[in-house]
Amino acid sequence: MADDSTTIVGLGFVTKAPSAVPDHAAGVAGKERISIMANTLVQDLIEAGIHFGQRSSNWNPKMTPYIYGKRNGIHIIDIKETVKGLLLARKFITKTVAGGKDVCFVGTKRQAKGVIEQRVGDVEMHYVTERWLGGTLTNFSTIRSRLKRLEELEAIEADDNFESYSKKMESQLRREMRKIKRNLDGIRRMNKMPGCVVAIDVNRETTALREARKLGIPTICLIDTDGDPDMVDIAIPGNDDSMRSIDVIIRELCKAISDGKQSRVETTKGRDEKAPSDADAPRRSSRAQFRASDSTSTPPASVDTETSAPATPAPAES
Repeated sequence: MADDSTTIVGLGFVTKAPSAVPDHAAGVAGKERISIMANTLVQDLIEAGIHFGQRSSNWNPKMTPYIYGKRNGIHIIDIKETVKGLLLARKFITKTVAGGKDVCFVGTKRQAKGVIEQRVGDVEMHYVTERWLGGTLTNFSTIRSRLKRLEELEAIEADDNFESYSKKMESQLRREMRKIKRNLDGIRRMNKMPGCVVAIDVNRETTALREARKLGIPTICLIDTDGDPDMVDIAIPGNDDSMRSIDVIIRELCKAISDGKQSRVETTKGRDEKAPSDADAPRRSSRAQFRASDSTSTPPASVDTETSAPATPAPAES
């Protein structure tokens, strides 16, 4: 693009400042770097075909604000709205991860399975790429019990490889272990509720989104023109049937997770540096602390025997 073209910065469109301004060289350089990053992101999204929606006969009228137009019977998604939703989702995920919470990705369709397992696995977050089991969030205690069962079966396999069981029982146990691992392996490290749920295709992941909404967990979703944006908190309009477009979205969200983890580590280091001063002090109960503070604030008055002794009455004169 030329230097005077319109580029995306933040959540809107701005015109790139000219590069030859000697008085504001540093500021212009920073703006140009942001513009280059934005241009690269937009180019990746367009090359991935994220702006191609569904057929105009198969669309949801609620997606009207996100549709740019129609070409050959196919809706074209406004790339500006896609970038808005993506940047907003990145900012929210970074803040969520920096606050100590995790993110759970849900993508059970074939195009999203491999991308999520690779990208999300690299940042050590939770994911579901097989069938979403009803109650994964709302009945989390039962899911944790099944994961404990998986750990028991893996321990038996590592101990004697099921040699102490009959062939029939061994076959049943191995089948049970494969089934649990296939459905719950991506969330086996999720010991608490996630701070955010990211889904691909709102129509396919309806159960997961409803459970998250019931529990008050924020949701982010890549929505095509046939989806309902009211079911999610942050909508990223885009083609959810293209593997390349899903890869670009998941890649950007995983970068936000990495940034949030870096902020989390820096915050933890700052707390650890301040912790020794408080840790060296002896631990006291609240009652002892109250007594100590009471004694220091109101010290007991010294008793003077000479002044406090009652005066002896003088004998009466006759």
